[in-house]
Amino acid sequence: MSHDGVGPRAVARPVAFLTAGVLVLPALAGCSEQDEAGRPSAGQDIAAAERDRVADGGTLHWAVDAVPETLNTFQADADATTSRVAGAVLPALYRLDVNGRPQRNPDYLESAEVVEREPRQVVLYKLDQQAVWSDGREIGAADFAAQWRALSGKDTAYWTARNAGYDRIEKIERGANDLEVRVTFKKPYADWQSLFTPLYPKDVTGTPDTFNDSARRGLKVTAGPFTVDEVDRASGDVTLKRNPRWWGRPAKLSELVLRAVPRDGRAAALAAGRLDLAEIDASQARRITSAGREGKAAQGAPLTHGPGAALTPGRALRSWAIAHGSDEEAAEEEITARKKRARAALKYAGQQSSLRGFTVRRSLEPSFTQLALNGSEGPLADERVRRAVARALDREELAEVVLKPLGLPAEPVGSHLALAGQHAYADGSGALGGQDTEEAQALLSDAGWVAGGPVKKEKKSKKAAGAERSEGADGTGDDGAYIVGGTDDKPGGRRGAGPGDGGAVLAPAPLAEVQRTALLVQAAELDGRRVAGKDGDGGKPAEKAEKTEKSEKAEKNLAQDGAKRLGPGAPGAYAPKGTAAPGRAAAGPLARNGKPLSLRFVLPSGPGSQPLRAVGERIARMLDEVGIRTQISKVADDSYFKDHIASGEYDLALYSWPASAFPATDARPIYAKPVPAADGSLNVEQNFTRVGTDQVDQLFDQAVAELDPEESRALVRKADARIWAAAGSIPLYQRPQLTAARTNLANAGAFGFQTPFYEDMGFLKKS
Repeated sequence: MSHDGVGPRAVARPVAFLTAGVLVLPALAGCSEQDEAGRPSAGQDIAAAERDRVADGGTLHWAVDAVPETLNTFQADADATTSRVAGAVLPALYRLDVNGRPQRNPDYLESAEVVEREPRQVVLYKLDQQAVWSDGREIGAADFAAQWRALSGKDTAYWTARNAGYDRIEKIERGANDLEVRVTFKKPYADWQSLFTPLYPKDVTGTPDTFNDSARRGLKVTAGPFTVDEVDRASGDVTLKRNPRWWGRPAKLSELVLRAVPRDGRAAALAAGRLDLAEIDASQARRITSAGREGKAAQGAPLTHGPGAALTPGRALRSWAIAHGSDEEAAEEEITARKKRARAALKYAGQQSSLRGFTVRRSLEPSFTQLALNGSEGPLADERVRRAVARALDREELAEVVLKPLGLPAEPVGSHLALAGQHAYADGSGALGGQDTEEAQALLSDAGWVAGGPVKKEKKSKKAAGAERSEGADGTGDDGAYIVGGTDDKPGGRRGAGPGDGGAVLAPAPLAEVQRTALLVQAAELDGRRVAGKDGDGGKPAEKAEKTEKSEKAEKNLAQDGAKRLGPGAPGAYAPKGTAAPGRAAAGPLARNGKPLSLRFVLPSGPGSQPLRAVGERIARMLDEVGIRTQISKVADDSYFKDHIASGEYDLALYSWPASAFPATDARPIYAKPVPAADGSLNVEQNFTRVGTDQVDQLFDQAVAELDPEESRALVRKADARIWAAAGSIPLYQRPQLTAARTNLANAGAFGFQTPFYEDMGFLKKS
């Protein structure tokens, strides 16, 4: 998942929630004014068009992250591309609408309902009369039964990643005729609509051998608008072709090619004509938007970005002077550099010209980014400290950091278990409370963390000491750590520039102190005297530095002169001595039992994770204001989740979860209370915060067994309130969804919640 964030791959709902959404269903359930779930924060953006406006034929090249290791979505190594293929070629009995709510798919089901509740829950499926597999065989009870046996968990020879829901089935039988399937449950199951999507043919699920192997490299038998034609690992293409046996609306496209292209190379691939549709990051979105604006400007107008855009007239003149100067060696180097810049600018300009044929479509993903607090050990094992962290956060401000620059609604997420628009959504954040600095400090004080407490000095290795001072060259490991706030007797506010963050300064000391320090240094230099920093820092005034009348006068003059030149309130203006600093000053460092309150904050270091780092750095500043210091450690993206989140090697971290239409089933392992395993380890399932309660588990169990939809949703909302109160994770914002699409491509783009209608995608007819 991850662009704005790095998140664990969810296997719980492989198709319906990771492939994103689609066109419009003929009839969709709306959100009433009284509906507590409300409406989605952002609508989909897919350039919707009627089918008669879409040309028949053509090939759509759609970017994916990788060629999938398997085409079986129920295996552990399935990924988002696996889900995308399944959505185009296999039956989905239910699909999500624009509000993220499940709707019966009429292409496969005439009806599906609970026909008995006592003594056992029975669901009767009535299949569409034309529903057949690509080999001509009718879809029927045998396919349902084979999938149930494979996923029930009873036969360990099947390599399955999950069995939730299937383990509650008692038997599957043929109904009154071949088009009816009767499913009997041994335990009530509220989320029965989540089952059999996707539905595989019995050719795949019938035996462990076929389940484990036959669907890894291809699917011979399918039942969707497309079929799998070829999986070419060498070229990185998965080619899907129009299904001649498809009984629904015929696919408009002749071919759909899923092409593996790294995210950082997608702008170039779009410009080269290798892609028609691609999810992109914010920087690529800005580039495509700029290309469109440049296309509307006068021909020959200079580029305002890219290679050479930063070459000011002064720099250009200097470059020309060196290239034509008397220093032959310098001239040769400058001429070579000028040629290199010219080639790069020419290439970039050509790409920009090609990118004018694309537009950026924007929505919000059906997933959210959260701040995870590891409650297994250390200060965060205390619920009061976790709650203090949460109360220190301004979640609206954090949402704005990521979403406002993209023109998307910057609304904080109010639930762990659903997103706005989905049935189970309700804002449960009131169970914890909003941003409140005083309340956060009171919670910390109650937990024994006090300002000014004695701190025991600990000997540090050279490596650890270096990690506090600056960030490693590669931004990874311990050498990539730096302190936000202060430790021991050292005030915070300094750090090294990290990769991708533009050298932004984190957690600065109060502004008045910075201004005064600068004035002291300058005044002392005027007096011919150096002001040495404590411990040889050189960036802070010595505690016992003496001022002469000359330095005091110089300080006053500098302050007045600076104020005149920059004007009142100008960034970086020097304030006269004694001027109060704007805003709140950071709280002093807290300590308990001789140890400072410092949390390790792990963030990914990759170029696509810059927005996540910006959020992390803003969080660190907020925590510093209540006295919580953070040690930010930037680690490589490929080890971020595996070596830190999953293994519990962190205090604070940011990652994302997909939102499910069936939270009673899918969210339980994410928030279940960890239990000791037989070998003495802790079984956390997917609860990487290690925070859980018996009450939350009980509410999930009740919700999944409650067949009344309203009662089940009420129980889910109660569970969410308990999760908020435990403060193991703090939902922040819904992730942005940015998609580059050809301007003539219809019914595809930023799908939001809705499941894609692959058969309606295509290129507009020329008019």
